[in-house]
Amino acid sequence: MSDTSATEFNLSRVFSTVAAAVPDQEALVWRDRRLTYGAMETRITGIAHYLAAQGLGRYVGRSALAGHEIGQDTVGLYLRNGNEYPEAMIGAYRAGAVAFNINYMYVEEELVYLLNDAGATALVFASEFAPRVASILDQVPSIRVLIQVDDETGTPLLPGAVAYESIVATAPPVGGLPEALGEDAFLLYTGGTTGMPKGVIWRHHDVYVAAMGGRPFGSPDPYRSYEEIAEAARNAGGGIRLLMTAPFMHGAAQWSTFHMFTGGGKVVLPDNVTSMDAVSWLQITEREGVISIPVVGDAMARPLVEEIERGDYDLSGLAAINNGGAPISPGVRHRLHEALPHILILDAVGSSETGIQMNHYSAAGAEAETAVFSPEPDTTVVDDQHSRSLSPGEGAGWLARSGLVPLGYLGDAAKTARTFPVIDGVRYSVPGDRAELLEDGRIRLLGRDAVTINSGGEKIFAEEVERALSGHPDVADVIVAGRPSERWGSEVIAIVALRDGSTATDEELLSEAARHVARYKLPKEILRRPVIKRSPSGKADYSWAKREATGT
Repeated sequence: MSDTSATEFNLSRVFSTVAAAVPDQEALVWRDRRLTYGAMETRITGIAHYLAAQGLGRYVGRSALAGHEIGQDTVGLYLRNGNEYPEAMIGAYRAGAVAFNINYMYVEEELVYLLNDAGATALVFASEFAPRVASILDQVPSIRVLIQVDDETGTPLLPGAVAYESIVATAPPVGGLPEALGEDAFLLYTGGTTGMPKGVIWRHHDVYVAAMGGRPFGSPDPYRSYEEIAEAARNAGGGIRLLMTAPFMHGAAQWSTFHMFTGGGKVVLPDNVTSMDAVSWLQITEREGVISIPVVGDAMARPLVEEIERGDYDLSGLAAINNGGAPISPGVRHRLHEALPHILILDAVGSSETGIQMNHYSAAGAEAETAVFSPEPDTTVVDDQHSRSLSPGEGAGWLARSGLVPLGYLGDAAKTARTFPVIDGVRYSVPGDRAELLEDGRIRLLGRDAVTINSGGEKIFAEEVERALSGHPDVADVIVAGRPSERWGSEVIAIVALRDGSTATDEELLSEAARHVARYKLPKEILRRPVIKRSPSGKADYSWAKREATGT
């Protein structure tokens, strides 16, 4: 992918551009709230005015900073889904500050680590989290601005906090707002499911083009100007409608949301923002004319298709199921196509450090090969030593991306150098996925190196074994981890959650898995649990799996 844009895009200005072009179109719907682009634009600007009036903004230009540094104040978003999340996010950008995501499942120790790692100046938090915020504030001395979002808990304002709704109409501060720059920082924290979360720093322009809608659909090249974005939004006529099932604190949800905003589309939020409710999802899809539903693997796709099969919904307007973050097993994929033969299933691969790298499409009767994808032009596989790009058919290496990639990890120069190496004069992002470049140019994704199990001298990828076990129709969810073994060094342990009423034996599960992977990859033990722990975005929690496997 080449960047032929003549303009350096800033996410705040992208939203303003679309709001000016289609002010009366709905941008976001949640419960009884129906916000147009014009209404959201006004609220976002008020938030930006308030943050700027508190002294937040940009204080060191990008040219004077290393890749692992940010010269802007940081604003933590400690919220569940709601209109406040994208409003506060874009409002921070408009003030010249940097918003960052906070996992609302974190306990106090994790929260303290994250806020100090980000050097948070401000915190926007939901009232339900106020007690936890109060308990850790003395451990995060950098925070000086507290903005509390009211919710159904009715928790009173913390001392020193302001109510979110009281600032959305803030008047311009003296001096106004700073210029929106394409070089401003976009900060996204990784999930931390295989270690401590790290803050990935992108330039606005780069992440917008690489992952957030900065290219017209089907084009390898970005928009060339803000006016071109405005024209595309006007021409789309508000016809793109997405049900945002993932939490905004997950990078993919932010990316999908900006894809919608760029096209003047509508983001629809489920009423229930604390857990999955397939019935409600499908009712809202029917009512709002949703054309696309994102899911994260079988954990979301299986209960969704089960409800489609037993319910009675008019889903004729639904065009696509978009999947990322975890695979949809062949069995669940087939059931989706049986229930909804008119839809496409789009599987995308990407990460916080790369943006969207590759994808494949499945249609009824033409289902894609599992774990094999068509790469974006800047996606490749590099050798084990990070010394060169592999040619088709050469074998396995590291999944990589060049071109528009992040600047680095916040505060970590050494990890920045390791993950973003320069190879033959070209800077790459190589975050740690193993992959194979096939003869036909497609890429087979093998798995995350951090969760690779070295057993008896063989590398076994946890995701590969998970895919094999999920082929059994009684497996509702599965996660695989390694456990120390005197004989093997490390042995494969599978943790499974079976469908209600299942009588499947270990032998039956292993027999199904043996149809898909070599016998040396089969689990040495299967542990049964009522549920598999995942992040709120649906991604596997391998730290939890390791503890379950080892009994620690």
